[in-house]
Amino acid sequence: MQDQSLIDRFLEMILTERAASINTIECYRRDLEQFIATVPKMSNNILMNATKDDLRKYLSMLKENEFASSSAARKLSCLRQFYKFLFAEGIRKDNPCADLESPRTGRSLPKLLSEQQVSLLLEAAEDKAAQSNEFADVRLWALLELLYATGLRVSELVGLPRAVFRSGEPYIYVRGKGDKERLVPLSERALAAVNRYNDVMASAKDSNGSLKFGKNNKWLFPSRGKSGHLTRHRFSQLLKSLGAAVGISPGTLSPHVIRHAFATHLLANGADLRAVQKMLGHSDISTTQIYTHVLEERLKSLVQSKHPLAK
Repeated sequence: MQDQSLIDRFLEMILTERAASINTIECYRRDLEQFIATVPKMSNNILMNATKDDLRKYLSMLKENEFASSSAARKLSCLRQFYKFLFAEGIRKDNPCADLESPRTGRSLPKLLSEQQVSLLLEAAEDKAAQSNEFADVRLWALLELLYATGLRVSELVGLPRAVFRSGEPYIYVRGKGDKERLVPLSERALAAVNRYNDVMASAKDSNGSLKFGKNNKWLFPSRGKSGHLTRHRFSQLLKSLGAAVGISPGTLSPHVIRHAFATHLLANGADLRAVQKMLGHSDISTTQIYTHVLEERLKSLVQSKHPLAK
């Protein structure tokens, strides 16, 4: 079989049997196509004919080109799943990924914003929205309030359907990774920002004087792009711009950093780890426990820098 046909069959399985997101599908496609482009073979069917030696050389190439060990491990994970699928389907009689060791990865701690820095961002967004009353400014305020109040993944946030807020209840149901649904509570601030945003969106007009978005649009944060809603990339750009305005380096700020702040600040103020796990949508509590390590590192740093006997 041709390599592209194999990739399509594998991705179809990932989509239908594991309910993988579009982002995951595209990531797997890129990783497999990168492998095809890298393996030095005069063949049109590299994936079908790749050997264990080819895979080892590929991992060595990633290391030589200074790919992060976490990136190399992810690419190998994709190849493992791909060849496991081919073997299970009887397309290949062997699995060249069997017994291959994964690159060793150190567990990096997430970037952290202080509660004061988040407050600066929220106040700046609210003030700008109040002063201008422009659709884009009110939207950014609503996005930021929602993100910090809920800890949603950025793809979950920008892809929220309008229908989740029609009940008027102080919580929403979010469909996340693996098509799993979870209940996420909302703060009064977040609800107020979303209500204000909905009012502004309903009357927003384009340059021709007609309504910017119809009443029947599906998304809470619609756009005229291909997806129909605001993109993750655009939201990240707007957030970095807001951060720069209040003195926060764009390199330390992203929607995912706000998600980290949500979790870390909850735990720092006494929240239960299991409750935070459920709100974040983590299937494994060990993923959530990384935030306890963030707090431990911060306390160690505090003692080492401030204790009179530390030096």
